[in-house]
Amino acid sequence: MIFSERLKKEREKRGWSQTDLAEKIHVSRQSVSKWETGKNYPSIEVIIDLSDLFSITIDEMLRSDDELKEKVIRDSKKLAYPKWKMFFDNVVLIGTILLVVKLIIIGLNHFFDTNIIISEGLPKVLTNFLPLALMVIGSIGSEQLKNKYVD
Repeated sequence: MIFSERLKKEREKRGWSQTDLAEKIHVSRQSVSKWETGKNYPSIEVIIDLSDLFSITIDEMLRSDDELKEKVIRDSKKLAYPKWKMFFDNVVLIGTILLVVKLIIIGLNHFFDTNIIISEGLPKVLTNFLPLALMVIGSIGSEQLKNKYVD
């Protein structure tokens, strides 16, 4: 049984109108109507509310409708993607800023005979390769996310 049929059956079994159901889950009657006619699907949050309201598992609601199952998967990917994307973009940005600062210091020391020293306490490997490492890690992370989360 597909989701729209299951929703209507569960609602009618309790003697509720579409308006009654809509009020119980805080949506419009039109939304319920669209779900029951298969014109639209609810969000995962609403599916959870419906599952609780009807005392049936989410699995029972989702497994019967492949299109709804795909929508829930797409929605969950869209929710996860921006947070991690921002993190990896920031890692790339930090690496880029560190690299630009290092190049500016090298340029000032070379062309203007300044004697700016990049933190003597840090190992040279760290100051030389950290910016590049951050840029590579951020880029790889961002690419992996794109492959995993973007259709």
